Amino acid sequence: MKRRNFIWQTSAATAFVGIGGLSSLSFKPAARKHITILHTNDVHSHIEPFGPNDPRNANMGGVARRATLVEKIRRENPNTLLFDAGDIFQGTPYFNFYGGELEFKLMSKMKYDAATIGNHDFDNGIDGLYAQLPHADFNFISSNYDFSNTVLDGHTLPLQVFTKDGVKIGIFGLGIELEGLVNRKLYKETKYLDPVETAQEMTRRLKEDEQCDLVVCLSHLGYKYNGNKISDLKLARETENIDLIIGGHTHTFLDKPTIETNKAGKKVLVNQVGCYGLYLGRIDFYLDSNNNIEANGVKITV
Repeated sequence: MKRRNFIWQTSAATAFVGIGGLSSLSFKPAARKHITILHTNDVHSHIEPFGPNDPRNANMGGVARRATLVEKIRRENPNTLLFDAGDIFQGTPYFNFYGGELEFKLMSKMKYDAATIGNHDFDNGIDGLYAQLPHADFNFISSNYDFSNTVLDGHTLPLQVFTKDGVKIGIFGLGIELEGLVNRKLYKETKYLDPVETAQEMTRRLKEDEQCDLVVCLSHLGYKYNGNKISDLKLARETENIDLIIGGHTHTFLDKPTIETNKAGKKVLVNQVGCYGLYLGRIDFYLDSNNNIEANGVKITV
C-alpha cells in the first residue's frame, strides 16, 4: 500500500503540523512532484460579478475573472485539476432563462475536470438536469445517488482517476439526502445511499484497486451540523483513506482547510469556499520519491 506520511502547512505558517506521525519534512525541490487542486462550490448561476454598489461583495466574483485566474495557475503548474462540489444551478435569471445550459457551457470553457451534484441541481427536475448534460464536457461524479430507475442512469460516474505527472488522483462524489429537502417529483426514483458506507467502498477501490496516491471526495453534504446529521467533518472522522474533502451546501467560508483525524488516526483536509463564485479554493500537494506528501491551501478572492 502506498499510504504515506502526510504533511499539512498553511500558507502563512512556517511550522508543520504532523500528519501520520511526522513533525517536519524536508524536500529537495527537484525531487518532488507538484499537484494543484482548484475548486468551487455553490456558485448558484452567478455568471457576472457582483455590482459596484453591493453592500458585501462589491465587484467580486464572475466567471470571466475566475477563468483568468484558473488559466494563470495552470500556466504556473500544468499539473492542475479543477473541480466543483455542486449547486451549480439556481440563483440568478441566467438559470431561469437558460435552464443550466450557460453554466455548463462556461464550466466546459474553463475546462473543469469533474463536478458532483447538489440538491439545487435538481431544481428543473432530473429531466431538466439530464437535458443539459450534452453541454458539459466534464463528468459528474456521484457515488451515493442510485439513478438506476431514472434518465440519469449511466450518465454519471461513481469514481474517476486522473493522472498528473505520474501521480494518480482518485475522485468520488457524495450528495446530501434529497428527501425532505427537494420535492420528490423533481428527483423521482433517485435512491440515496449511506455516505459513510459509500465512502468506505469508494476509497477502498481507489486505494487498493486503482492504487491512487491521493483520494479526493467532492461532497455536497455540508460542512458541519449540530446533532448526528452527516457532514464533511463527520465523514472525515468516520472513514479512512480520504486525503481531501472538497465541500459544499452550507456556504461555509473557510480561509484555510480544516484538519480532521480519521478513524485510522490519519489527517484529512476539509475545505469549502463559501458560495456564488466569490472565491476559488486552492490546495497544493507536493510528493517526494518516497510518497511523502506536503500540502498547503489558500482561499483566493475572485
